[in-house]
This record gives sequence, C-alpha cells and structure tokens, in this order.
Amino acid sequence: MRDKTQTNSAEPGDRLIRAGVIVFFLGAVATLVTVAPLFLHAKPFPSYMFGLCMLMGIGFLIAGAGLLRSIAAGRRQARAGR
Repeated sequence: MRDKTQTNSAEPGDRLIRAGVIVFFLGAVATLVTVAPLFLHAKPFPSYMFGLCMLMGIGFLIAGAGLLRSIAAGRRQARAGR
C-alpha cells in the first residue's frame, strides 16, 4: 500500500494549477463585470479595465505551467522506479 498516492499529498505543480484556476476565475468574473454594461446599455468602464480580462489568459498559462511541472515530475519518478 505504500506505493499508492495519498489523496492529501501535494504533487509538484499542484499549487501552480490551483493558483492558475483561481486567477482564471478572477479573470472570468472581471470579464463579466466589464462586459455587462455594454449589454445593459450603461456607461462602459474605461478601456484600461478591459486589461483585467487578461487574467483569464494568465491563469490559463499558470495552470498549464503547473500541469507541465506535474508531468515532468511524474516522468522523473517513473524513470527512477525502473
């Protein structure tokens, strides 16, 4: 049973994936808030506010980096296990 991964153990890259998901959802909320006045025919936010929408892409990149780090650690572990 020792070779089984524990459910509460943190693998390399897990924190990056979690942080990326949080940043992505913050960007999604910012996108909804920024675009909502355009549909409600209200005064739109200043154009620099649309930069907050870039958090979605940044979060996606952070989560992707965490995924790649997790894959690399798994490969290293598989090589060491041979």
